[in-house]
Amino acid sequence: MSIDVATAAKVAKLARIKVEDEALPELAQEFNAILGFIEQLEEVDVEGVEPMVSVTPMALPRREDVVTDGNQQAKVLANAPDAREGFFSVPKVVE
Repeated sequence: MSIDVATAAKVAKLARIKVEDEALPELAQEFNAILGFIEQLEEVDVEGVEPMVSVTPMALPRREDVVTDGNQQAKVLANAPDAREGFFSVPKVVE
């Protein structure tokens, strides 16, 4: 697949990027270089290769998934500029 100047202009418009007309041929060349690199990556045989989380092998820390209420209401409300009856109090905005 090859990107021409018209397609590069369309992509720039869709991305909401202002590109001057004289810069469009260079942008089209950059898009073509990117697509060429993607084509090279598609040629790599990855059959049987496990996906990686990181470049260094490591196990992610896990914890038991237990639903709780957090028991931190007092700590959270301590940061509020105004709290009443266990809730945040905010000024009325709509009349």
